Amino acid sequence: MKKQLTAGSICTHEPETIFRRNDLSEAARRMRENHVGTLVVVDETDGHRRAIGMLTDRDIVTAVIAKGLDPVRVNVGDVMSQPLVCARRDDSLMTLLQQMRSQGLRRIPVLDDNEYLLGLVSRDDVIDTLSQALSMAAAVVPASVAHERKQRSGPGASKKVSRGRRTGDTASTQALPAPGH
Repeated sequence: MKKQLTAGSICTHEPETIFRRNDLSEAARRMRENHVGTLVVVDETDGHRRAIGMLTDRDIVTAVIAKGLDPVRVNVGDVMSQPLVCARRDDSLMTLLQQMRSQGLRRIPVLDDNEYLLGLVSRDDVIDTLSQALSMAAAVVPASVAHERKQRSGPGASKKVSRGRRTGDTASTQALPAPGH
């Protein structure tokens, strides 16, 4: 797991992109070939990509297919989502979550210090990162018990430690009330 939880550290670098002038059949083909449901729409200047919009498979279905339009005759720029909400590389995970929540976003492009596209953070990226952090936090409990056992070696050290108490202590063997009582 990365040491700092920032947008730049958890984003997928080099996300799938497309230009606004491409037609939607090309966009759909790229989505299918790359197994993604979102493309970041970019303009490119001197080899640098600037994010200008987002295109999802849902955008294609609702704006074109459901209306009976020909996807070859419609450009990405005609249906892309904009204005674009972006995160910055150094935005904290909490800032990123607040932004995604307040804007109702499932994915958010991440920009580098020069405002160029660095990556894309999805809701799944955030959940995976938080899951890893929670797993690490949960591992602290048995690690602290093992540490205490090691530190307190000597007479009685072989007794099992459970939540900071040795089994056999009256406090650890008392029956607990049933839930709701």
